[in-house]
Amino acid sequence: MYEKIQQTVKFIQQHTRVKPQFGIVLGTGLSNFTSHIEIRDQIDYSQIPNFPVSTVKGHPGRLIFGKIGEKTVVAMQGRFHIYEGYSSQEVTFPIRVLNALGIEHLFLSNASGGTNPEFSVGDIMIIEDHINLSNQNPLMGSNDPKMGPRFPDMSEVYNKQLIDLAIGIAKRNNLNFHVGVYAAVTGPNYETRAEYRYINKIGADAVGMSTVPEAIVARHMGLSCFAVSVISDLGVEGKIEYITHEGVIDAASLAEPQMTKMVLQMIDQL
Repeated sequence: MYEKIQQTVKFIQQHTRVKPQFGIVLGTGLSNFTSHIEIRDQIDYSQIPNFPVSTVKGHPGRLIFGKIGEKTVVAMQGRFHIYEGYSSQEVTFPIRVLNALGIEHLFLSNASGGTNPEFSVGDIMIIEDHINLSNQNPLMGSNDPKMGPRFPDMSEVYNKQLIDLAIGIAKRNNLNFHVGVYAAVTGPNYETRAEYRYINKIGADAVGMSTVPEAIVARHMGLSCFAVSVISDLGVEGKIEYITHEGVIDAASLAEPQMTKMVLQMIDQL
């Protein structure tokens, strides 16, 4: 994998002079974030050696390089999921590439189903911890010490300083936010009523199909990571409704301005 990463990085550096400080994975909750980037270069995933190709509606599939204010960024407009048929190593390969490009902070975003009865559709949840229910781990297999330790600590996957910064910004801007635990499943189906109850009882406030593999790999490499989720539906008894992917996208779009404001101000203040 190390050689593949170097090959991919070399290709990307031949197509952009931007040296990014921030890497941003634009999940369902930040799909239009690119309008805030002063774009310098764009590269379609299909052109990049060793990159997977996104197959999900709402995930265009390109790397975007540019600036937000005085900060340089690279944004993944579209991510990859295990349910698409990719291995967890393939899903997280782009995160290793972003790290090799020199980013200092990784921002992850997603849409999720809220299992906490205090949550409402359109709320933002700052992720402070996670539970991996996917039965997949991107660190399985042989370990290359050049990329990280064999047994990485997971006591602080999500950077506490970034969480505190986000909380302060959310309070000052009167955002509808919570701080909670995210449970990761493989999907692609949404959860049953019994699964929602189970996920809530084991300590998770929301559930989704992404983010955790990427966060694990970031921690493995010692990369500062922040993650935020928009609550796009509710898995709470009495509030469960029929869910479609289009409905999730529509619900996420309602909270996108709040999430965008949070991330933009975080980048500005770091």
